[in-house]
Amino acid sequence: MANQFSRSFVIFLGLLLLINLVQAYFTPLIYDETYYWYYAQNMAWGYFDHPPMVALMVKLSALFFKGELGVRFFSCLLGAATSLVIWLLITPPEKKKYVSHFFLLLFAMVLFNAYGFLTLPDTPLLFFTALFLLVYKKFLEKENVGLAILLGLLIAALLYSKYHGVLIVFFVLLSNLSLLRNKFAWLAVLVALLAYFPHLNWLYQNDFVSVKYHLFERPNQPYDFSEFTLGYLLNLIVNFGLLFPWFYWALIVTKPKDRFTKSLLYLSYGIILFFFLSSFQRRAQAQWVIVICVPMMVLTFHYLIAHEKSRKWMFRLGVLSLVLLFYARAWLVYQPLIPFMGYETHGPKEWVKTVNSIVGDTPVVFENSYRRAPMYAFYTGNTSFSFNNIFYRQNQYSIDKAEAEVQGKRIAFITPFADSGDFTYVPFRSNRYFGWYIDNFRSYRKLRCFLDEDVLDLTRKRQTLKIYNPYSDTIPFEKIKVKIAYLDKYKDIIELLPLEVTLSKNDFLAPMDTTSFDCRFPKPTKEYPKYIKFSITENDLRPGINSESIKVK
Repeated sequence: MANQFSRSFVIFLGLLLLINLVQAYFTPLIYDETYYWYYAQNMAWGYFDHPPMVALMVKLSALFFKGELGVRFFSCLLGAATSLVIWLLITPPEKKKYVSHFFLLLFAMVLFNAYGFLTLPDTPLLFFTALFLLVYKKFLEKENVGLAILLGLLIAALLYSKYHGVLIVFFVLLSNLSLLRNKFAWLAVLVALLAYFPHLNWLYQNDFVSVKYHLFERPNQPYDFSEFTLGYLLNLIVNFGLLFPWFYWALIVTKPKDRFTKSLLYLSYGIILFFFLSSFQRRAQAQWVIVICVPMMVLTFHYLIAHEKSRKWMFRLGVLSLVLLFYARAWLVYQPLIPFMGYETHGPKEWVKTVNSIVGDTPVVFENSYRRAPMYAFYTGNTSFSFNNIFYRQNQYSIDKAEAEVQGKRIAFITPFADSGDFTYVPFRSNRYFGWYIDNFRSYRKLRCFLDEDVLDLTRKRQTLKIYNPYSDTIPFEKIKVKIAYLDKYKDIIELLPLEVTLSKNDFLAPMDTTSFDCRFPKPTKEYPKYIKFSITENDLRPGINSESIKVK
């Protein structure tokens, strides 16, 4: 294997790693990165939105560095390692003559480059996709127990990185259905299940909160061709930058000459088709198809080795693409390079410093922002919390212990949904935020409401509402107000109305117990809903998210 690496390849790879380390050091964190940094402050086998691999990367990075590099160090290592593994996937020995072409292709893939230094779930997903394909290639050449076990561990690693990892395994299997009769393949499955069991157990212990959110509770909207399907097709182009014609032409003209090439084709076409079909249901994000960069990079480089004319044109355009990419990467650090545009790396330190100068060490509660809360905590080291209302969505702050850190304390409450307060500030290219102080803050966002029926009959005059109190304190019913949200088929709120609750002797919520109430649902005034959701308000703040969406007959 060592003879596959020429001196020029090692130099280019070393430069790539160095560039990404420098970029990681000087570029402020984006909001999602601070959210995953927040994950890593309390390591677990799972989190609300994602499996735990991204948190592990942050934890390991923090062992070596502080600040931004303490979040991104392992992402830089994995970014370089992914490029190395892709090189190993390319078989023609003459590849050594085209090292510069290889790296120009790498730099053409816009998001692939971003994941070379940003710490996001797609960073390990790309690495383990490449490594999985390399081991699968070896497995096709010679099946044995060792490779089967390694394949199983890599399948688990894919799933620990992101749930999309299951698609990679599925489409590779689809390309070679004989694996269903292969004892070594089944050994790999067994190893994967055993390795993945801790996360499956975490899902079970947390009522499959991640699965429910991604499959049933994720926000959606009416179909719009330009935003959904056309937007998805544009993302397919953007992923490969100026060199996209060569990537897709190579995919089209490549024939499945062997089982491994067939797996690359099935994986590329499968991912593209899967998310194309899903684009008719919801907006597809650009990074959802990022894994096709690995197989399509291999197919494209094979094509360019064999076609001199395409290779020359690709090189010329690749140099232009490289210049534009490095200018854009410099802009991430220094916004005036493109003065009419802004990004998440521009301005977060400034607004954090402004707020901290006002509130000092007072814990800060941000309404509807699982992104601003960890950004503030990362750059100040102070306590923060995301207070989610019914018009937002649940997140990691909804299920962990962060709420307990602000209970009963004097806090600064910050929201964009006000027109006055004790203080105000305006983040870079954003709306004005207002804040005020609350003494003895109490939050009951973890109260859970539910019915006995899975499908609600709104024609029934009275219903039995059950409220589970997970707190160790008794909550007087007079401290809260229960509301019902009527939702349309996209689970957008049509209207939010007070719920008529008959208390009788149950005028409180007992700690760690479920209390039943007789109630009357108000009649919808706008349109007949498809779903309902219960919401509880406290402190005269906006009502929370206190139930799952319940289907209406």
